[in-house]
Amino acid sequence: MESTTGLAQASATSASSATGGPRLLVSPAADGATNMAIDEALLRRSQRTGETLLRVYAWAAPTVSLGRNQPASGCYDLGRARERGIGFVRRPTGGRAILHHREITYSVAAPVSVFGSLRESYRAINRLLLEALRSLGVEAGEAEWSSRAPAPSLAPCFDLPVAGELVVDGRKLVGSAQVRDGSALLQHGSILVDDDQYLLAELLASVDVVTPAATLRALTGRKVTIEEFAGALARAVGAVDGSEPRPLELDDSLLDDVRSLVRARYAVADWTWRR
Repeated sequence: MESTTGLAQASATSASSATGGPRLLVSPAADGATNMAIDEALLRRSQRTGETLLRVYAWAAPTVSLGRNQPASGCYDLGRARERGIGFVRRPTGGRAILHHREITYSVAAPVSVFGSLRESYRAINRLLLEALRSLGVEAGEAEWSSRAPAPSLAPCFDLPVAGELVVDGRKLVGSAQVRDGSALLQHGSILVDDDQYLLAELLASVDVVTPAATLRALTGRKVTIEEFAGALARAVGAVDGSEPRPLELDDSLLDDVRSLVRARYAVADWTWRR
């Protein structure tokens, strides 16, 4: 059965109902290691508190994020990447490579118990994303679900849509991935403002053509900003659940987790190139 659980209900039924609803963090641009560490720190916080935590953020420099189980070691031309100012980081979630540059990234850390199965949670989060996009003038939809997700590969994430991702006229607009750890889940994804994904093919020897993706600029005729999308997402929560996300700050507890995760994992070459 498709989940109709909303973020307000998720917060109300969690162990932290006293926190008063979902929280929203709008982050300044950061490097890849810091961005991935913040997302995992939010996952850990959701595990501890039962909160539903939304985040909207940007990247300080062009960065390829690799799926957790994606083969990558020895597959990319790192010299060419350095010439172009492109860095690498490995995500805590699965899926395929994404170039984060002229795009908006979102994440949701939330209790598994209220968001349900993988498909149910994707649909609940997609409902918010679709409402936010609609308020910006973009009519998107979900790619059809199939019985099996694609195996990790070198093909760029935006080359073809997979089940549950958001598309416009068959072209992917939002590429998302999810991981579950104990009582909480983390889902994050990239919403393209402009299409730079072809650059990934230039860093590989085995991918010749990347299918053009949908972009917010092409669909709206303007550059949609991080702040504009964050506002649209907050309004979407209100439209879907009747709640208003409260602002979330990077407090000392979160920052301690972020620093620890950067040192232990996301800035470590052995993690980035482990496969």
